[in-house]
Amino acid sequence: MTVSVRVRAPATTANLGPGFDCAGAALELWNELEVAPSAEPVDREHLGVRAFELLAPADGWSFQFTDNIPQARGLGSSASVIALGLVAAATVGELEPTADELLALGVELEGHGDNLAAALVGGVCLTWGTRIARIADTTPATPVAVIPAARGLTAESRAALPKTVPHADAAFSAGRAALLGAALASRSADLFEAALADRLHEPYRAESSPLLGVIRESLPAAALGATLSGAGPTVIVWARLGEEATCVNELRSRFPNEQVLPLTIAQTGAGPT
Repeated sequence: MTVSVRVRAPATTANLGPGFDCAGAALELWNELEVAPSAEPVDREHLGVRAFELLAPADGWSFQFTDNIPQARGLGSSASVIALGLVAAATVGELEPTADELLALGVELEGHGDNLAAALVGGVCLTWGTRIARIADTTPATPVAVIPAARGLTAESRAALPKTVPHADAAFSAGRAALLGAALASRSADLFEAALADRLHEPYRAESSPLLGVIRESLPAAALGATLSGAGPTVIVWARLGEEATCVNELRSRFPNEQVLPLTIAQTGAGPT
């Protein structure tokens, strides 16, 4: 039996504006898990253990999770924990599932494939059904997270979305989503700036994520735009390359009560350390 394994999985920011339930990027902020032989009882209600048991029995193992990703803030903390469980089980079981297979196993626990896909493979991803396409290693701007103290609940945020939207809003978001894909594939800052607008989900989540409107009303001069991270309430401000420090300093001055965290795109997804 393997003595122990250590794995880590990144935070994520999903949707990226118009890429609703499709686009996601992995961030250099990591949760960790150590799995070791143990005769102690297992907490089978823990999300990571539930993910582990999709591939291997949890009996005989202990699970020590290190949570560095803020929970309930829209930074993919749940997806990271699920990815940890899946990858740890594959490691101890000496299995070699594909990323698509891991996504198919874990998406029912996560509920949103865009977060889990990015946590599994890193970089910038598109996902549909249980398929993952990593389309870029990075973004044409640097993500700066503005993280409020208050938590947000994905279920409540999603409940705020209407069942139908006007045709004009759907067409607007479809066009921006196409621009987003082109911007990521070409690494074009101009296209990326043009793509960072949405009428499909962000306007309806504004009440529970008020920072987005406040930041957009007076966007830092060093930024290309701002997007809601996942279901919120965290906002990602996309700083122009080379101007990250200026953007961070302005945001920290304007929002002293929020955590302003400069990040980079994680080049790898969940895996052993």
